[in-house]
Amino acid sequence: MTPLLLVACSSGEENQGRKGGSPHPSGSASTKPDGPITPPATGSEEEAGSIDADPARLPASRSAALDLIARVIADPDSFGPGVVERSPYESDPATWPVLGTDCVWRQEKPVGSVLATVTRSFEVPAARGKGPIRLSAVMTVHRTRGDARWEMAESIEETMRCPTQQLRKGETIGSMVSASLLQGESSQNNSEDALTEVGEYRSAELGGPHPYLWQQSQMLRFTLAVTGRGAKGRTEDEIGDLTTRAQAAMEVRLKSAVEKQS
Repeated sequence: MTPLLLVACSSGEENQGRKGGSPHPSGSASTKPDGPITPPATGSEEEAGSIDADPARLPASRSAALDLIARVIADPDSFGPGVVERSPYESDPATWPVLGTDCVWRQEKPVGSVLATVTRSFEVPAARGKGPIRLSAVMTVHRTRGDARWEMAESIEETMRCPTQQLRKGETIGSMVSASLLQGESSQNNSEDALTEVGEYRSAELGGPHPYLWQQSQMLRFTLAVTGRGAKGRTEDEIGDLTTRAQAAMEVRLKSAVEKQS
């Protein structure tokens, strides 16, 4: 059994952060990492992982991929009561976030392995002396299962490469601790691969440090991710409950959308 992978990152600098208004990018333009990364598995998609997929229900075009994303990606109700849409609600599907060599996230054209990707933004509004919780969800459809698995590997590589990362001007993330569980490890049976990251979020608007949490899972050639960024009076447990609920909702929807029908 492969051991749980923990990656702890910290810096004495003011955090120059990561993954926020968009969740962790569904892949990046970085080179595939060296080291003990599990290579993409072979085999047909309908035989792989935790989904008994119907090949006819797997998207073969960009328009079909966008239709599937619209049916699967989280909406406000996926997180639970009190969550509302932020503006802009959906990202431009012609772009996705890429972490540069300077550890700053930018919107660029998706790489060729991506059939379609969409990010949605949400918020728990500020109330009763507590600041807002900023939330986001992303779904990406890759052309192959191997491409989706490389995205997961690159996500780990990015944390090690950039211990602090800048989301946008005035927003940073740092002091990240990451954990990875393959299917079957520590009762993780919802996806082929699951990543979780916790850290500190700082914002010119909201101050900090505040709790930050990111989750991403991979099933077949699909990746699903949710991000939560805290504020004054918000706890890590509160953000974790929101992100975990939305992540589970997307996984259930995806299975329902592509599984073989009895």
